[in-house]
Amino acid sequence: MLQNMIPVLVLLAILVGIAFALKWARRRMPGAAGHSGPPMQLLSSLSLGPQLRVVTMQVGQGEDRVCLVLGVSPSSVNTLHQMPMPADLPDTPIETPASGFAARLAQLTQPRKDAHAG
Repeated sequence: MLQNMIPVLVLLAILVGIAFALKWARRRMPGAAGHSGPPMQLLSSLSLGPQLRVVTMQVGQGEDRVCLVLGVSPSSVNTLHQMPMPADLPDTPIETPASGFAARLAQLTQPRKDAHAG
């Protein structure tokens, strides 16, 4: 039985080694490390149709923060309005209430208050 497990363990060790090698190489490749540019944060999103949305985003940090209002369609993203962020707003993420599928799923997974009474 041990003879059958040795090739499996060797293959597993090789696969884990390849995964670590790829992770190491990805960090060293320029432009492959993910997002490069100013920090961005989605503030809100409003659906106007099946494929049309209006999105507000915060771009930048500190005093250089800017709020962008974007029109998003399947073929383009257009800037509708740009304004500086108010200085009194914190630099922390703004949480908006869930809507659509996420809100309905949260309602269904929360226990009912009246189910435990009785």
